[in-house]
Amino acid sequence: MKKYWCAALLAVAGGAQAAAPTPCDRLVGKLPNVTRPLCEGAKLADSGAKSVQGTPIYTRDVGALDGKVRVLVIGGMHGDELSSSAVALHWIRLASDEQMAMPQPMHWRFLPVLNPDGLVARPPKRVNANGVDLNRNFPTPNWQRDAAVYWQKRTGKDPRRWPGPRPLSEPETRFLHDQMEKFKPHLIVSIHAPYGVLDFDGPSVPPSRLGRLYLDQVGIFPGSLGNYGGVHKGVPVVTIELSNALRTPLDAEMRQMWIDLLRWTAAKITGDSQR
Repeated sequence: MKKYWCAALLAVAGGAQAAAPTPCDRLVGKLPNVTRPLCEGAKLADSGAKSVQGTPIYTRDVGALDGKVRVLVIGGMHGDELSSSAVALHWIRLASDEQMAMPQPMHWRFLPVLNPDGLVARPPKRVNANGVDLNRNFPTPNWQRDAAVYWQKRTGKDPRRWPGPRPLSEPETRFLHDQMEKFKPHLIVSIHAPYGVLDFDGPSVPPSRLGRLYLDQVGIFPGSLGNYGGVHKGVPVVTIELSNALRTPLDAEMRQMWIDLLRWTAAKITGDSQR
């Protein structure tokens, strides 16, 4: 009898392992304008990093892995900006299209859902499972002084914008910081919503527009990725603010945004990386 129960428990455990959700099980039906074929075609890979609640953070590398120009594309830093993750998945498809290839070999690394716990929460949340705004948790200079003051005085202690107890306190921001250190991108593209503008931090000449989004630099914030990556580390950071957090732009618009990004990258970033 004891052997029977042991075998039964092992069978149940094996079944549970077999039924572990795939990336697309988590995302399809949750993200707008994302079908299962689109998601499965993205071929997301487990990075080995986990969120606060132990959810895998997925990545996808596209293009020439030995390319001299490396671009890091991030979606879903805020879990309630569902369209940002959806656009990242659509762009993986476009980046994989040989007809859209750049003359200069490029290595694209996509992190479509940096904050999976916020995304799967009901309702989705801007913050991660610890209640931290990941886009205020990067180690900008004087973070200990400036981040707390900004949060208290400028946001009125808005819980949606809490910068956390210390810089890089969260596994999600530590993972992105580690990616920046190891991948060494020449450009970072961070997709957000819903302000409908294009922001830019760092060296080089910013793009004037991507699709229908026009440049409107909104300033820098303590602990933000734009401040840390663009201003402090000198890596250009293009921040895309889509017009709606719950709906993607039309497919033609997402394609035009991608084409505009390629053209600007070819003209500015590729040239800068070869100097």
